[in-house]
Order: sequence, then C-alpha cells, then structure tokens
Amino acid sequence: MAFDLERFVAAQDPLFEQVIAELANGAKTSHWMWFVFPQLAGLGTSAMSQRYALSGLDEAEAYLAHPVLGPRLLMAMAMMMAARPKSAEAILGPVDAAKLRSSMTLFAVAAADPEPFVGLLDAFYGGAPDPATLKLLGA
Repeated sequence: MAFDLERFVAAQDPLFEQVIAELANGAKTSHWMWFVFPQLAGLGTSAMSQRYALSGLDEAEAYLAHPVLGPRLLMAMAMMMAARPKSAEAILGPVDAAKLRSSMTLFAVAAADPEPFVGLLDAFYGGAPDPATLKLLGA
C-alpha cells in the first residue's frame, strides 16, 4: 500500500534544523510535534494531529523505512536523549510529552528493532508505553 509520506517531508524540510536546535537547547519553542514524532490515528482531534496521524503499523513501518523520515526520527530521538536529565515535560511541555510517549509506543510496536523506542520510553516514562496507543493497536 502506498502512503503519502511526502506530507511529512514537506512539513519537516523548512524547519528540521530548527527542531534539532530546539532539542539541543533542551526546550521546544515552535510547533512541529505532529510531523516529527507522529502518533497513531485516533488519538488527536485537531486538524494538524489528524493530518499527520499514521494510519497503523504499516504506515509506521513505511515511515521508519523512508530514507529521510526514518533517519530524522532517530536524530530527533537522539537529541531528546541528549537533553536528559531534563524530563520530557520540561523539554516539550506536558501535552507534547504525551504525544512523544504515544509516538514511541507506536514505533516500538512497528519497528523491526524496537530497542531505540523502548530505550526512550525507559528514559522518560519509566518504561511505560502509552496505553491509549496500545489499545488502538489491539496490543
């Protein structure tokens, strides 16, 4: 099945360097969460969250395999890990910290190698995945 992953590339291209700079500074200050750390469809209600929601495991796998999006996701995750000991809430704010947890839960289930995603869940959420994401996945 073909997915419109270019919507993510188009959204990220103009500001991915800014995303990395914000994470390097340990504080998200602009609006990019939806298309850098996407969530499973059915979790968000805003137009942005719906536009950038991933339809399921197949689209999440395609996102990870994408030659631009997969590496960018891992880079953004590495920057989050480097910002510790700050909490996800301190870096992203409480709403976006919840989005990060759901994004990492989705990718931990979808990935052939879940370790990077489980590692981030361990570091910021005591290893606890997002229950709403797991429920939607039927996991």
